[in-house]
Amino acid sequence: MEFENILLETKENISFITINRPKQLNALNIKTIQELLTAVTEVESDNNIKCVIFTGSESKAFIAGADIKEFSEYNSVQAAEMAENGHTLFNLIENLSKPAIAAINGFALGGGLELALACHIRIASSNAKMGLPEVSLGVIPGYGGTQRLAHLIGKGRAMEMILTTQMVDANKAMEIGLINNVCSQDELLNNSIKIAEKIKRNSPFALKNAIKSINDGYKYDIDGYKSEIQMFSKCFDSLDFNEGVNAFIEKRKPNFN
Repeated sequence: MEFENILLETKENISFITINRPKQLNALNIKTIQELLTAVTEVESDNNIKCVIFTGSESKAFIAGADIKEFSEYNSVQAAEMAENGHTLFNLIENLSKPAIAAINGFALGGGLELALACHIRIASSNAKMGLPEVSLGVIPGYGGTQRLAHLIGKGRAMEMILTTQMVDANKAMEIGLINNVCSQDELLNNSIKIAEKIKRNSPFALKNAIKSINDGYKYDIDGYKSEIQMFSKCFDSLDFNEGVNAFIEKRKPNFN
């Protein structure tokens, strides 16, 4: 499928979704969110895809935020609809059965950081800057940022970042647990691929259930420990479990489909 604002390609069971609005520093507009939703849905439904990497086409920016001009005249009803669309996309990314990696190649601000927060793993180039500056515009993060940032780095640090509109560089982001790794921009995609390669050697069924179990631990209405027991026990009925155990006993590498 051809897209206007994103690129989607798959190589060796890894999908690459690139936000491609370089003149706008990859800012998210409504069409881009719709295209991302289509692409992510396609990735989720393809059993041949084992991992997905999100990045930006502009060397200065992963995603420099939302397209402010587009929503500058919105009223509260339109804003609620826009936020719902954003939540639908980012919830889908967070709950993907395939691990999602954000390769943050520059500025990740507002909706850009919110997309990265929805991913399971975040890697940033050394020139990256991250922040949620929405309160300086008279609004707040609306795509899950107030929730996911606090879950990831703690309530106090999230309060400080959001209320002061503080941007953090890659080293600070690494220090506070906002990202997993820092590398040069030249190494960013290759390092992301290396992580994806390690992931895709493992059981897709177990990966899916591990993601669900971890996510359930952050939901107010679900007991994460009970979810873990359920996900753990499900694995024993899977073909992947049989293959993994047999491979271990036979002292060979497992061959997961």
